[in-house]
Amino acid sequence: MKRTSAEEVRRPAVAGTFYPGQPMRLRSEVERLLAEARDAGLPPLRGLIVPHAGYRYSGPVAAQGFRQLQGQGVRRVLLLGPAHYVWVDSIAVAPYRYFETPLGLVPQDTALVGALAGQPDLYAPQGEPHEPEHCLEVELPFLQTVLGEFHLVAMLCGQPDVDAVARDLAQRLQPGDLVVVSSDLSHFHPYEEAQRLDRRFLDHVLAGDLAKAAHGEACGLQPILILMRLAQLQGWRPHLLDYRNSGDTGGDPWRVVGYAAVAYTD
Repeated sequence: MKRTSAEEVRRPAVAGTFYPGQPMRLRSEVERLLAEARDAGLPPLRGLIVPHAGYRYSGPVAAQGFRQLQGQGVRRVLLLGPAHYVWVDSIAVAPYRYFETPLGLVPQDTALVGALAGQPDLYAPQGEPHEPEHCLEVELPFLQTVLGEFHLVAMLCGQPDVDAVARDLAQRLQPGDLVVVSSDLSHFHPYEEAQRLDRRFLDHVLAGDLAKAAHGEACGLQPILILMRLAQLQGWRPHLLDYRNSGDTGGDPWRVVGYAAVAYTD
C-alpha cells in the first residue's frame, strides 16, 4: 500500500464506538446487515439518504439503503452530512487525500475537492469540522463493502444556500456518480410522537415539497434539502426503503431517534 503522511489522511474518529474497530469484526457485521436487507428491485440509484447512528441502532436501516447499490457501477460518491461538533458556515469540504476506516483507505477526488474550494461563497476547505465527525465516517464501511473501489467527496453542511449548491453540484455530476446524504430524523421524542413527526417529514420528502420539508426535524436537514432540490433539477424520483426508530432496534422507547433509508432513481 502506498505510504501516506498524517496530513493526507483523515483518521477514524468513532471506530470501536459507533461500529467495530477490528477489521474482521467490522466486515462481518456489515456483511451480516447487508445480507439481512432486501433487494427492492430498483433501477440504478442516483441518490440515497441513510442514517448515521451506531450500527446497533441504525445499522439495519442504513443497510437497507446500501443493499440497493450491490452490482452497481458507482465510481464516485458525493457524501454530505451535518456538522455536529464544529461550526460550519456553508459547506466544509475535507482537505484530505484519503479517509481511513478499519477496512482501509478511501481516496478523495482531489480534483473535484479543489474545484469546489475555488468557490468560497459556497464551499471552504476545512479539516477541523471533519476530524471528530461521525456522520460521514459511519457510512464508509458500508460503501467500501458494497462498492469496493470508489472515490469520495466529503462535505459537511452548516447553513448553505440550498438552491445554489444543488445547481452547482448538478453541473458537476458525471456518469457513475452517487449522492449520499447522512442524516437521522427526529431526536429524543417518545416512540409514537417520533413516528408521527418522522412520517410527516418523510411524506414531504417523498412529495418533493422543499418548503414543507424545511420545517421538519432532521439533524441533516440541509443536506436532505440539497438532495431534494438536486432531484428536482435532475428528474430523480424518491423511494422509501425503510423507516424505523431506535425504539424498534433496541433503544429506550421514551427517547427515540428516527432513521430512514430513501433512494433516488431516474
